[in-house]
Amino acid sequence: MSSSLCLQYWHSVHAIVKHVRHTAVPMLLQRNRKADHRFSPAASLNISATMIKRFWHVILFIAICGSLAGQGDIDPQDRIFWRNEKSIGPALNADGWSIIYRDLRQFKPNQRWFIEGSVEGFKHPKEIKLSNYYFQSPGSFVFGKLNTTWTLGAGAGYQLEIFEKHDLGGVSVSWFGGGGATLLFAKPIYYKIIVLLGNDYYTIEEQKFDLTIHQPLDIMSKASFFKGFDEIKLYPGLYARTGFNFEYSRNDRITHTVEVGASLHAFAKTIPIMASDDNKQFFPSIFVGYRIGMILDPVSQRGLFDLLRKQSAE
Repeated sequence: MSSSLCLQYWHSVHAIVKHVRHTAVPMLLQRNRKADHRFSPAASLNISATMIKRFWHVILFIAICGSLAGQGDIDPQDRIFWRNEKSIGPALNADGWSIIYRDLRQFKPNQRWFIEGSVEGFKHPKEIKLSNYYFQSPGSFVFGKLNTTWTLGAGAGYQLEIFEKHDLGGVSVSWFGGGGATLLFAKPIYYKIIVLLGNDYYTIEEQKFDLTIHQPLDIMSKASFFKGFDEIKLYPGLYARTGFNFEYSRNDRITHTVEVGASLHAFAKTIPIMASDDNKQFFPSIFVGYRIGMILDPVSQRGLFDLLRKQSAE
């Protein structure tokens, strides 16, 4: 039932109830004026039956139109039921950051397998940024840090949709799990060290950190990020990742997803991030991230720019 039909029905009910009210009131006044004549039981019964009948009409009207107003937005889009997906997004980890690309292929109505690639960075819990307040310098440094680390990973996994999204503005919930191989790059950090030449003279030298001789006031800032690239060391390892994602896009072709979960990276050797004895070989972490992607229709393959062009035209 459309809103216009509901409105017409309401006007008709209102007119009938108004007619019954104008008919019943004069009859009741006439009864008061003629105290010696009793009001007709048949007329009273007829009025009561009419009002009860109209009352149920009003209830029926509210039930029908109210149910229409209470429904969620109907999805007018042509839905893709066999949903392959490509997505990418950043995440904040408890011990760093990550950017993950994922390619999902559906093989059952609510199940997909995927391959993924990732770039991730790790931090040590003792990393604290400092600046030298004796020497005005725009840069900062982490005292005691030996290497900047990041990883390149590739793996595969499985995703299971637990709750499906039916209406516009709904949310689908999925569980995922996967893992693969990863390779960690450890690039040495060089510092701009203040070297005193005399009472009023000093020079700046770029040196690696040495806990036995360097103090916080000896460091002006970090050297260029590209310094030390020829000294990178590689550490192979494995990773595993699991969690839940919540897809909430209002467009059936584009995905917007919030993802939460936990991960574990394990390497063959301890990673020398800081000049301390508590460097780690295993990196457990929790993460939260955001992903954006597109749904690929196996029947009609289109690129992201084609999809955005179509949406703009509409």
